[in-house]
Amino acid sequence: MTKHVAVILGGWSEEREVSLVSGEACAKGLEEKGYEVTRIDLTRDLKETLEALDPKPDVVFNALHGRYGEDGTIQAVLDLLQIPYTHSGLLASAVAMDKPMALRLFRAAGIPTAEGMIVKPEDLGRGDPMPRPYVVKPAREGSSVGVYIVQEGDNGPDYSSWTLGDALVEEFIPGLELTTAVMGDKALAVTELRPLEGFYSYEAKYTDGKTTHLCPAPIPDDVAKRCQDYALRAHRILGCRGVSRADFRYDAAKDRLIILEVNTQPGMTPLSLVPEQAAYKGISFPDLMKWMVENAQCDG
Repeated sequence: MTKHVAVILGGWSEEREVSLVSGEACAKGLEEKGYEVTRIDLTRDLKETLEALDPKPDVVFNALHGRYGEDGTIQAVLDLLQIPYTHSGLLASAVAMDKPMALRLFRAAGIPTAEGMIVKPEDLGRGDPMPRPYVVKPAREGSSVGVYIVQEGDNGPDYSSWTLGDALVEEFIPGLELTTAVMGDKALAVTELRPLEGFYSYEAKYTDGKTTHLCPAPIPDDVAKRCQDYALRAHRILGCRGVSRADFRYDAAKDRLIILEVNTQPGMTPLSLVPEQAAYKGISFPDLMKWMVENAQCDG
């Protein structure tokens, strides 16, 4: 029998538009592989969500990004309904989205991280919390939403409209932006990201022509192996399943590689990194979608 896959996309987080693009790409890839696909633009109305999932699909493909979609919230609902879904389960999703907690686990496992601290929203802008340059980011968001790099001589960001909760402030690590996808129990490759200007911001991630992707990254073999080892170790430490992606900074002058975060819901847009690394390993986009659906699980 043909499997019925419900692709949930959209939602109401800061990353809604990206999720819509990701979800549509995933739905088309699944249709190409012969699945029966239903698209569900998720709302805050739980009754509406339950009705959209009735009758139960065989699998939910979770194409949501940001809060509620990758922080364990929708995973909890699907666990209760006992519907298998793609990507990580409730606990791994929640811990990975909580950057300070995830970083504690990485450090305990011997994966290098940047020095940092939590700053309450009301304390943002009340002087420098650490020597410049440093990075300010929401403690519980994804896709570089709300990220600032504070350099020497800057006036500093305007935090007057900050609505993103606690901030994680970390030392700035100069050098290369690297990322590694994990698929099941294997790290795929390492990509170097070269934004044409500034850093790998939300705009640089999702605007065509803003960032050059070099896959495989032109880095020494030992650095690539460290990236892949750390990415796979982080995936396992968090309890991830399916596909994840770990982001790194590499300071070649000091041979210092540090992990920034693990994304349990990596983007699947035409510009996204996981499909690019899968293609490098000979896995087509539709085949990647099929693998994710066939390996879907739930904790219910």
